[in-house]
Amino acid sequence: MNNVKIFFLIIGILVLGVVSTALVRSNRPPPGPGVYDAFAQCLGDKGATFYGAFWCPHCQAQKKMFGSSAKLLSYVECSTADGKSQTQICIDKGVKSYPTWEFADGSRLTGEIALAELAEKTSCELPAQ
Repeated sequence: MNNVKIFFLIIGILVLGVVSTALVRSNRPPPGPGVYDAFAQCLGDKGATFYGAFWCPHCQAQKKMFGSSAKLLSYVECSTADGKSQTQICIDKGVKSYPTWEFADGSRLTGEIALAELAEKTSCELPAQ
C-alpha cells in the first residue's frame, strides 16, 4: 500500500510542476519587435514575394536570416501538406525551385538571397547590426 501512496504523490508533484510551468509561461510578456520587422514589411510593401516549401532546408535558412521578423514576410507556401505536390498558385506562377523571390517588376531570384541583395533590389533599408 505504501508504494501506491508514493506513486500518487509523485504523480501529483509532476502534475503540479506542469501546471506551474504553464502558468509562468503564460504570464510572460510577448516578445518585442524583431530586428528586421520594418525591413520584412517593406519587402512586402514593395511587392517582393517569397515562394518556398516547408520541407526545403534553403527556405528554412532564408527565414532564419530574418529571425522573428520572418512572420512578416510576404510568403507563399508552395508545398501541399503531404510534401509531394505543389500548390496551384505556385504552379500558375511557374515556380520551379525554392526559395524563389519574385519582385514587383516581375523579375525573380532563386536560392538563398542575402539580405543586402534584397535591400538593393527593393530599395528597402536594411537595419544596421
